[in-house]
Amino acid sequence: MISNSVIQNCLEDLFNITKVNIIAFDAQGKTVAGFGENGISSSHVKAFMESPADSQVIGDNHLLKVSEDEDTAYVIVTSGPGETAYNVGRIAVSQIKALQIAYQEKYDKNSFYQNLILDNMLLVDIYNRAKKLHIDTKAWRTVFIVDVKSDVRNVSNELLKMTYTAQSGNVITAVDEDKIILIKKFDNKPGTGDLEQIAETIVSLINTEAMTNAKVAFGNPTAELKDVSKSYKEAKLALEVSNIFYQEKNIAAYSSLGIGRLIYQLPVNLCEMFLEEVFGEGIPPELDEETKGMIGKFLENNLNVSQTSEQLYMHRHTILYRIDKVQKATGLNLREFEDALTYRIAMMVQSYLDYLKQQ
Repeated sequence: MISNSVIQNCLEDLFNITKVNIIAFDAQGKTVAGFGENGISSSHVKAFMESPADSQVIGDNHLLKVSEDEDTAYVIVTSGPGETAYNVGRIAVSQIKALQIAYQEKYDKNSFYQNLILDNMLLVDIYNRAKKLHIDTKAWRTVFIVDVKSDVRNVSNELLKMTYTAQSGNVITAVDEDKIILIKKFDNKPGTGDLEQIAETIVSLINTEAMTNAKVAFGNPTAELKDVSKSYKEAKLALEVSNIFYQEKNIAAYSSLGIGRLIYQLPVNLCEMFLEEVFGEGIPPELDEETKGMIGKFLENNLNVSQTSEQLYMHRHTILYRIDKVQKATGLNLREFEDALTYRIAMMVQSYLDYLKQQ
């Protein structure tokens, strides 16, 4: 149903142009919008709605029906002698019908895309409904999932709608209360750099305008409408994997998940077996968070002690001391590539198990 304010704006334009009194009544005979006065009562409107006629004249008043799904949704009443008032009423009916179609199409499209990404439609239904809704079935699209705090979700949603407009073929929707989904349409196949730039723009926009941090994940581009659900699943997986293994990053690409995606798909018993082989009964308590953070930076710097020392403002002897501390606790020499790789994988496996325990 169209909001009363929308109908009011529509009738205001007509009144300002024609100066013809015009009032809209709903199916219960109540006034919902209008300008000027007339002698039509609620009983007149109800009697007219029950009649088979589409229009009626009562004195100087012209009554016209606005139908919706074969039922009368509104009655438009214009006042004035001659055909002018009647024609203004006809224009009002035509405009409100156009608003009904646009409103219905908007929400039908939203429902369509929601069912599409959730795989709730048969292939034949996808193409049939897309044709009715005037949606291109062959166009490059990528799904972005935007994760923001609930208190700024509405603001973030409006920011995205203003930036990635529906007129350009983009869709802003949601399938739950936690995430915003952007289905971005492209003229040509986008590269990974193009997608990352869009993700960075979204993060920067929300950070600047909504004053909060956002995390954006995206799937691979797809050329077929039916495969948008695949891109959504990839973006969803990218967000989940990133939240486990790459919490410090605010952009997650499905194509760049690396070993995190592999670990995410491993069975729990295999993960536990691996950790037991590496650490014995478990990760030694001697590895405090500060040491883990230092080791993480050391691994990021390709086992370069000097570079790690500069970035952390930490003396190289302190770094070497902590590396030796890890070796005594775990038996792994992090200055050796193979041991460093084993440690890195083990820490990621442990993060995955910790994540599962919290679910």
